[in-house]
Amino acid sequence: MADATLRSIEDLVSVGLISDESGKGLAPVASRYAIALTPAVLDLIDPNDPNDPIAAQYLPTPAELTEHPAERDDPIGDRPHTPVEGIVHRYPDRVLLKLLHVCPVYCRFCFRREMVGPEGDGTLNAEQIGKALDYIRSDSRIWEVILTGGDPLILSPRRLRDVMLQLASIEHVKIVRIHSRVPVADPGRITEELLDALKSSGKSVYVALHANHAREMTENARAACARLIDAGITMVSQSVLLKGVNDDADTLADLMRAFVESRIKPYYLHHPDMAPGTGHFRLTIAEGQAIMRELRNRISGLCIPHYILDLPGGHGKVEAGHAALQEIEPNRYIILDRVGEEHVYPA
Repeated sequence: MADATLRSIEDLVSVGLISDESGKGLAPVASRYAIALTPAVLDLIDPNDPNDPIAAQYLPTPAELTEHPAERDDPIGDRPHTPVEGIVHRYPDRVLLKLLHVCPVYCRFCFRREMVGPEGDGTLNAEQIGKALDYIRSDSRIWEVILTGGDPLILSPRRLRDVMLQLASIEHVKIVRIHSRVPVADPGRITEELLDALKSSGKSVYVALHANHAREMTENARAACARLIDAGITMVSQSVLLKGVNDDADTLADLMRAFVESRIKPYYLHHPDMAPGTGHFRLTIAEGQAIMRELRNRISGLCIPHYILDLPGGHGKVEAGHAALQEIEPNRYIILDRVGEEHVYPA
């Protein structure tokens, strides 16, 4: 197990995850999309398994340079809904607050892959954070603030506490939700100091854990989640339905049960977004629906997530069930968004 995060093709070669010859062909991928594997993630990968589901999530491949015509740099439309830097206001009662665009690990299917990483959109400075918080103060409809990015839990406890204390002063904000991979990717970061920072707002705090395979729910990851939950923080899950990682009911059942066993309520199972170079991860919607039907037949209702499609262009999330979708030709749909407008998917 490495004692530091791997951040380059050379690092991956040095620990035997890819060959030197393969590494030479990956230079164009590495120059466009960030690489990072923490020691905790590295320890989960079986280098002798060419189909390892953990490796598939994190190791760069030449397939990332193949783009589908419907893919786009901002697949779910963050930018059209950004009134000030760091805020995405797509739904009336909640906003995203993107404090940073850096992560402990970089998923190869990330929908913000053009925005995150050392060469991405960066970290908000104090002035930008101030303007973002002023925006939240100015709109009394905002009931929930979702800290995302990037991964907010890689910020120092001091910086997190500063933001949480400022949110504490905004009366109409009642919920703070944090989207993170940290309990899985770097569980040692969930310290008492961090927990104190998260609780300092006095708001109801939720952490949405991103994990896609039951093997990610290690003893250390479960212990990190237990520390959060025992501190009074509610946890829910979000996962992505990924070809070659979790695209069968048995694998998803194991993952959802692992969440529930860890006192985490399964919340979202995302259909992969139309991010550039991610087509090799995408199933058809019909395949996803079939997997969900099978999943419902074999596990407790406690374990069932919402199967979600985030419509391109910023039109929001829809349940990827039959009610909102009408197939007009193979793998092409008319979809009703949350306000009843029709969209063709893929566009």
